[in-house]
Amino acid sequence: MITTPDILIIEDDAIMREAVAEWLSAAGYSVRTAEDGTAGLAAVNTAAPALVVTDIYMPGKSGAMVIAELKQRHPQIAIIAISGLFESGYGIDANAAVALGAARALAKPFKRGELLGAVAELLGSRGG
Repeated sequence: MITTPDILIIEDDAIMREAVAEWLSAAGYSVRTAEDGTAGLAAVNTAAPALVVTDIYMPGKSGAMVIAELKQRHPQIAIIAISGLFESGYGIDANAAVALGAARALAKPFKRGELLGAVAELLGSRGG
């Protein structure tokens, strides 16, 4: 039995969270979700995933705080940062997210293939 990499999606927008979860599940990954940074970090502490996909701008604990904490406590976890504001000139941009410790940064709206490509690069292809 091949073990499926576990991916945690931390996203406060329910529609985006479910879309990303559906894309990754359909691609053969095991997926968990969290609605904010606090719940996401609690989920990581319960069972560390292979990869975290986190939104940057969320109420409460932001994605930037999540990335910083993950890099400190769980440096082995790959991180993909996502945000609708990366190219807006507001707040941190994609380069800053990578500087914080994200392996990849995707600006919303991103295409399914962009996300799956980044995940495959970080975790290896699910195809056989």
